[in-house]
Amino acid sequence: MKARNRVVAMLLAGGQGSRLKALTKDVAKPAVSFGGKYKIIDFALSNAANSDIRDVGVLIQYKPFKLNSHLGNGSSWDLSRNSGGLKILSPFATEIGGNWYEGTANAIYENMDYLDALNPEYVLILSGDHIYKMDYNEILKYHKEKNSELTIAVMQVEWEEASRFGIMNTDDDGKIEEFEEKPEHPKSNLASMGIYMFNWSTLRKYLIEDNKDENSKHDFGMNIIPKIIYDGRNVYAWRFDGYWKDVGTVRSYWKANLDLLNSDNKLDLYDTAWRIYTKNRNLPPHYMADCSHVKKSLINENCIIYGNINNSVLFSSITVEKDAEIENSVILSDTVIKKGAKLYNCVVCESMVIEENQVIGEKGSDKIYLVSEDGIEEC
Repeated sequence: MKARNRVVAMLLAGGQGSRLKALTKDVAKPAVSFGGKYKIIDFALSNAANSDIRDVGVLIQYKPFKLNSHLGNGSSWDLSRNSGGLKILSPFATEIGGNWYEGTANAIYENMDYLDALNPEYVLILSGDHIYKMDYNEILKYHKEKNSELTIAVMQVEWEEASRFGIMNTDDDGKIEEFEEKPEHPKSNLASMGIYMFNWSTLRKYLIEDNKDENSKHDFGMNIIPKIIYDGRNVYAWRFDGYWKDVGTVRSYWKANLDLLNSDNKLDLYDTAWRIYTKNRNLPPHYMADCSHVKKSLINENCIIYGNINNSVLFSSITVEKDAEIENSVILSDTVIKKGAKLYNCVVCESMVIEENQVIGEKGSDKIYLVSEDGIEEC
């Protein structure tokens, strides 16, 4: 494939994710564990690999150590190669000092040398903190058919949620006439998914102009996209109808994990035609004792189960002692649930010990509890 035909993906993975509270105390949001064995960033990386995108730049800044360790050289996603492949792009010092990226657009601007060296025709901007499966070839096909300079992946959201997103107002052909960033009174419920397919020549021009604007926030949603639309460029909305979650809160994180237990969930982790790849910890199999009773749950490697588990997701290396009970909960790795303990509607952070006969949560309640070294917090 010639260089000018390549799509380069730029994966924004520097999110702090403060609304996830203790889950992001030591890691960036894209490095948060999900679904029993994955990290959130695995979904965007796997989508890129399955879409045959061979060049992926990962832009990181907040708490990078664990995310760097997880990514390695990209071999888990078949993105390790001498030419191209996965490249970790961190903020760096310049002649005027070193700073964090000032916004999503500034993060791409600061890495224009990387993109210029690859000389792509298209640049796909992705977020590293969403849970979904998507064939990026479909948005590229639509982008070409519409002769678009920027195509934004969108999906319909509930009207009461629309003010949390960038909202598209389009004509009957799908051309975007107006982009409103988190409007108080949205005119539509067609929300941006934070996935943008650009012509590189167009993106490059607007990044340079935006960098010169001292009043800009250097953000795609607030600055770059509205300016391109205002200038009358061809900007289109591509509709997505699959599963997509922005796990921005503890409750949405808990809900998205438990969604995996529903038989009609569109996010099929068992689809061999579109695998979700991750770094393998090479742990031994899990063990289920005769006295354990497990219903409708995901149990990962190296778990030792003596207690009762219902409608829950257990990550790796978890011990559940006799007479313990776990229901509607998400238990992260290296945790011990001692004899007689009971957990209902909980998210338990890594390396916790739930003491003997301790009860957290209430059976049948809709309250969610985050359990960490900082204590127990209702979310």
